[in-house]
Amino acid sequence: MARIEGVDLPKNKRIAIGLTYIYGIGISRSQEILQKTKIKENLKVKDLNDDQVIAIRNILGNDYELEGNLKRLEAINIKRLMNIGCYKGRRHRLNLPVRGQRTRTNARTRRGTKKTIAGKKKAPRK
Repeated sequence: MARIEGVDLPKNKRIAIGLTYIYGIGISRSQEILQKTKIKENLKVKDLNDDQVIAIRNILGNDYELEGNLKRLEAINIKRLMNIGCYKGRRHRLNLPVRGQRTRTNARTRRGTKKTIAGKKKAPRK
């Protein structure tokens, strides 16, 4: 089992797909990494030898921001937008869609569940 950046890669998947389980790596970046290390994309994760795993770890550690560091950077960037008070920052602060989607209908994921008639109280039981 290969453990890279604190993530256990699935054994029976191809390495090109297995690397995408790491936060911050998609399929194109995975293919780019495999070209740099000269590892075939069709190789299964369980068939990697130690030298190949070390080569992948070195490239990921030196060239890319991944996992916790990447999440921290994203949070810092969002906080910066909120502090300067720009449009995107205000949308983040109000938990509304940031990228121009409509909110009159849809946007339930971001706005929350629908409340009927402004949260009207139910009549008490007697």
